[in-house]
Amino acid sequence: MFIDIHTHVTLRKTPTRPDGTINTTAEELIFMLDRAGIDKAVLLPLVSPEHMIQQMSTDDILDVTARYPDRFIPFCNLDPRNIRNSPDADFTPLLEYWKSVGCKGVGEITANLPFDDPRVQNMFKHVEKAGLPLLFHIGPRSGGCYGLIDELGLPRLEIALRKFPELILIGHSQPFWGEISADVNDQTRNGYPKGSVIPGRIPELLRKYPNMYGDMSAGSGFNAISRDPEFGYEFMEEFQDKLLFGTDICAPTNETPLPYYLREIVATGKISKAAYEKITWQNANRLLGLGL
Repeated sequence: MFIDIHTHVTLRKTPTRPDGTINTTAEELIFMLDRAGIDKAVLLPLVSPEHMIQQMSTDDILDVTARYPDRFIPFCNLDPRNIRNSPDADFTPLLEYWKSVGCKGVGEITANLPFDDPRVQNMFKHVEKAGLPLLFHIGPRSGGCYGLIDELGLPRLEIALRKFPELILIGHSQPFWGEISADVNDQTRNGYPKGSVIPGRIPELLRKYPNMYGDMSAGSGFNAISRDPEFGYEFMEEFQDKLLFGTDICAPTNETPLPYYLREIVATGKISKAAYEKITWQNANRLLGLGL
């Protein structure tokens, strides 16, 4: 079984995005999942203005999930500036309502604010109280990108991991996965670095903090575990309880190399069957309480 922790849809066709692509509809996503042999997928709302041409609300995601309950798993989402742009906003009623109608997590958080912004910290506090995992995108700077802001070495993320120990934080994006290697720098952290990996901050954070998880989706996740294959095999074995398979499908033209890669390396004995099963579905099943 494959459970995809990271996909996106829209209710209808949207204007062309700046990169020339068009967003994926639910039917197009199901076709792509079928083609890649993926059984179920988490649908992530997008609610922050920094990211997409067209936002996708939690209610929209719930509507799509209701149409295809055997294929999709709904997350809810917040922007830390919701409810009057206040560090004292009470998100608990919203989160408890969304939990009651089936949402299994929060994300993808894409607001372009620092991890330690009071509004972000307030959001973390309420999500921790709700007992939901939170999936975030890291942005490398303020402006011109999307995602929570952190510097090289991810010091602000580490503070959040310490401050909210019961909050499961699921990391994603180029600046997150670039930190798998200690040689990442300001020029390479928002791209797809190549070559041998010198173990960096991501292995450290995964070892040190029980609430740190990794979303292996998109080019960033796939690049992190495949750029140095021998390191990648060892990394997946060591952190087999902390890694989550995903694709980040958001356009009909997206490629999905990760499921094929994982099937190949388990078939050739590069990773264990136990690690493969945990990464491809068991970790998501446990973390989201799916009961599969």
